[in-house]
Parts: sequence; C-alpha cells; structure tokens
Amino acid sequence: MSDLSIAARQSSKRPRVSFEFFPPKNETMDERLWECVRRLEPMQPDFVSVTYGAGGSTRERTQATVARIASQTTLVPAAHLTCVSATREEVLQTAEDYWEAGVRHIVALRGDSPNGMGEEWVETPGGFRTVIELIENLRAHRPDLGKVFEVSVACYPEPHPDSRGWDFDLAHLKAKQDAGADRAITQFFFEPQIYFEFLDRARSAGITMPIVPGIMLQPNFNGLRKIAGLCQATLPDWLHQLYEGLDDDADTRDLITANVAAELCHKLADGGVTQFHFYTLNRANLALSTCHLLGLKPAKAEAA
Repeated sequence: MSDLSIAARQSSKRPRVSFEFFPPKNETMDERLWECVRRLEPMQPDFVSVTYGAGGSTRERTQATVARIASQTTLVPAAHLTCVSATREEVLQTAEDYWEAGVRHIVALRGDSPNGMGEEWVETPGGFRTVIELIENLRAHRPDLGKVFEVSVACYPEPHPDSRGWDFDLAHLKAKQDAGADRAITQFFFEPQIYFEFLDRARSAGITMPIVPGIMLQPNFNGLRKIAGLCQATLPDWLHQLYEGLDDDADTRDLITANVAAELCHKLADGGVTQFHFYTLNRANLALSTCHLLGLKPAKAEAA
C-alpha cells in the first residue's frame, strides 16, 4: 500500500469513471443488471458500455439493453459493435438502430471468434475485414445528416494473443486512431508499470488519443484465471496469494477485489491517470466499494 492514507488520497481531484455491463441471459440476470445500473447511475459516469458475447451471440440483448439505458436512465450508453457474424450492411444497420435509439457512442471491436475467445478469428463473408474498416465506416455513417458517432476502441497493454510484436500492435492502434477513434480502453492488468510502459510505447508511436485503463472487478479467482489465460493478461504471484484459500468465502473475496482495484487506481492516479473504466460484471457492490475507496460518492450524497 502507498504511504498516503485513504483520507489523504480521497482529497485529491475527483477521477472520472465509466462502467461496463454485459447483457442478461435470463430473467434473474436481467434483474441483477438493472439493479446494478440503478445503483451506479448516481455515480455519474462518463458513459456505460454494454458488451457483445463471443461472435456477437448477444447482439439482440445488447441492443435492447443499450436502448433501455438510453430511454430510461440519465446514463450515456456506449454500445459494443463488432465485425463478427454480420455483413457490412447488417453492422451499419445496427449502428443506425443505435442512432435512432439515442445512442451516440460506439465501442468498435474486431470481436472474438464465433467459437469463443481464444479460437482463430475468421472474416465473415461480406463483413468488415478489420476493425479499421468498421471505424472508418462509422465515421462516414450518414454524413448527409451530420451523424458522427463517438468511437472508443480496445487496446492491450500486454501482447495480444494474436500479437506479431509491439511494432505491429502499436501500428494497428495508431491506425485505429487515424481512422477516427476518440479513445482506447485497455484490457485489464494488475501492475501499474504495465500500463505506464505501454503508454510510453504508444506515445512514442504517435498515439495521442486518451488511453483509459480497464480495471477488472472479478472476485472469482478461478474465473479470473481463465479470462487471463485467454487474453494473456499477467496475474502476479501476490494476487494468487491474496485469493488463496478463499474459494468458499465470497465476502472476503469481494473485499480483496475492491481493495486491489482501488489500490491499482491510486497508483495509476499518482502517475497522472484521471479516468478509469471498470469491468463490473454487473456487480454493483464491487463497483460502488471501489469508487468509495477512490473518494467518489453518489451525486445525491455529494449534494447533501
């Protein structure tokens, strides 16, 4: 932990946050999602994003969730949109549907294989070949009406599973910026130097757009290990030790998860980071606990 007390850290400038949700698969998960949305709404995030499943398998649920957030909350929704399992026309029609629903922010992604994350990615016949093409087309979408989406993209602070080396990866991210991306959001990581070293590489490669660190809130360490293995994110030894022996102690895992996330954010803030994107897994308690440890309070509490 840092020498600075929690109180001293909380007196610093308020960080900006955004949250990621995933669309529900059943009624029970739907209730959990909307409880999470309502509880996080007073935190006044910059935006909230909603994911696709592997291969775009939750496209309809994603669209319904994003449209509901746009129409029934004060939150600013950002919809994930991928190149997988859809033609160019279908992808752009989805973008048009989002626009008509009041959505102005797209998270543009290549997307995972329809066979699941970690499997070989195959271009969809008639679809976008790369996320670069997707971004370019989103930027050009309905120019006659002046419709221009805000576009976020993904980046990997550690080598992507399909990485051909840092030079290629950074050139690819630079191409996303040149195509019109407004910001990049990183895959999760647990050591601040991973982010700062990546940021230095990106800036040296001419990447000037904001690079927002993605912070994982996954208290199930077995699940975290599986995700990390698929995306090649490093889980440091000290993290293994913190969760050791807690398979049947969900409450303690939650406490550890929130504190690990908040401590990482504090260390990033010490290095000048002012914005964080939380992968919430639709768990309001963890997101709220982490925000509280960062000194963030709900809007009503701040106004009181």
